[in-house]
Amino acid sequence: MKLISWNVNGLRACLKKDFMESFQALDADIFCLQETKLQHHAGQADGIELPGYHQFWNSAEKKGYSGVAVFTKEEPLSVTYGLNIEEHDHEGRVITAEYPDFFLVCCYTPNSQDGLKRLDYRMTWEDAFRAYLQKLDETKPVILCGDLNVAHNEIDLKNPKTNRKNAGFTDEERAKMTELLGAGFTDTFRALHPDLEGAYSWWSYRFQARAKNAGWRIDYFIVSNRLMERVTDAKIYPDILGSDHCPVGLELK
Repeated sequence: MKLISWNVNGLRACLKKDFMESFQALDADIFCLQETKLQHHAGQADGIELPGYHQFWNSAEKKGYSGVAVFTKEEPLSVTYGLNIEEHDHEGRVITAEYPDFFLVCCYTPNSQDGLKRLDYRMTWEDAFRAYLQKLDETKPVILCGDLNVAHNEIDLKNPKTNRKNAGFTDEERAKMTELLGAGFTDTFRALHPDLEGAYSWWSYRFQARAKNAGWRIDYFIVSNRLMERVTDAKIYPDILGSDHCPVGLELK
């Protein structure tokens, strides 16, 4: 079973940059998107033809902002949107699809922003989201994927020293990721590639960052510890263009 997660940084823009070719080439059983930036309920997702896939969308109330989607060959047993917490459910950040033997959670974590304007909100979100995942995990194991907007350790970004106080690499955000993993979850890519440097999933559009591979690994597949025995591969696809992020993948037996 093959799963893919990709922050497309605006699906309509990505569609003009060979999204469909990449989608078909990756041929995932479950394909998750973040930052779709479209209002599916206003018909903006109409005309996106994906034969053989069921489509599920969660859009932000604010136009042109955030938004996640899940495309899946197998119809889920059930699908829910958000965390069912009023404070956190206006920005189209979470879709949960239930399958016979796991929950899939597609997430676009709030960015702490320049000047860490949203760091306090981010901390509130992190605690609520972790509790949500732990609750699911009591019923059946969880596969979490998405742009989690944090590079966990120094190996996960090119310039850790200069970024320590910046959004995505603050001590606070990193500690929340440590807390999540400590609650019974595994970062699949790092478990399989513990010492691999230069493995990134996001590059700034500035300073020719992608050409220089000056990036960050902020897109993840994280699974309940007991699912690790089924994980056969965890991948990053840096050669796939169309966004400032590249897709990441997970393969299960």
